[in-house]
Amino acid sequence: MLRFLSIALLFVSGFVTLRCGQTQDLNATVLVPAPTDNPQNAEKIALGRKLFFDTRLSLDGSISCASCHDPKKAFSDQRSKSIGIKGQLSERNAPSILNAAFLKTAMFDAHLATLELQAIVPIQEPVEMGHNMKNLIKQLRQIPEYQAAAQAIFGRDFDAWVLTRSLAAFERSLLSLNAPFDQYMAGNKKAMSKDQVAGWRIFSDKLYCTQCHPAPYFTTYEAANNGLYSSYEGQTDQGRFRIHHDSSDIGKFKIPSLRNLPLTYPYMHDGSKISLAEVLAHYQQGGAKHPLQDPRIVAFELSEKEKAQLLYFFSALVDTSYLRRNGF
Repeated sequence: MLRFLSIALLFVSGFVTLRCGQTQDLNATVLVPAPTDNPQNAEKIALGRKLFFDTRLSLDGSISCASCHDPKKAFSDQRSKSIGIKGQLSERNAPSILNAAFLKTAMFDAHLATLELQAIVPIQEPVEMGHNMKNLIKQLRQIPEYQAAAQAIFGRDFDAWVLTRSLAAFERSLLSLNAPFDQYMAGNKKAMSKDQVAGWRIFSDKLYCTQCHPAPYFTTYEAANNGLYSSYEGQTDQGRFRIHHDSSDIGKFKIPSLRNLPLTYPYMHDGSKISLAEVLAHYQQGGAKHPLQDPRIVAFELSEKEKAQLLYFFSALVDTSYLRRNGF
């Protein structure tokens, strides 16, 4: 119980405490971090939004950033693998970009330091948007609306700096921190049901899932091997290993946030788990026992009631108020 209270107090300190029964949009109280070379402003966010939904960023004009990060699907696409140009499949499941402002690293390999760097990757990835950055910039600079915005906002011609800074600014504006859980932690004890509260206690106090998924973002942003497979031999994707070819990185992927979890199926880096019940079963058996599996993953037992309560808790992490707030 002390562990639960300490987490609760830490969480509340970052938000406006509410009287029991009151609600307010907690997203409005959040201070969005941004790098010094790319401060947030409304004009930049608006330009980034237009670019995010523009299919001209892909080589054949068939997909946009929103094709894999659909606002109505919690900025995921609910596919095991995303569909790129020419119907090609991406290598990995598309994670939600909600609350991307708080990412310490980008990509499943946790190797890119900023959203600005991340924006370049899908644009040039052959199986995703498949464009050449130099050619793309020439094309976008010829669009009067984009060229005028670049001059007005950045004081320069439309270039890669403008493209990446605008996309990153838009992504940082996407907040989802007003779920029933957030309201509950901020003082509204009616925001979560008894089963959801029980599920939170199972999650935090009995199973200690908060070691990898601490509130408020429900991720440590670190790369870890969750024992998804007993061996990665023959697997085309061996995780962070592909970045530095360090054998200790085999099977390591960035720990995902659990925010909006019921909306971002299927699960795991390869979308191999279709339901939350499958994910729970994986962890309940203690993973697949890969030699490099994170030691925090151990087998556990839950009653059927406890399983149901844990799944109810995940529904308390859903906040789709961004749809209304951003006019999606």
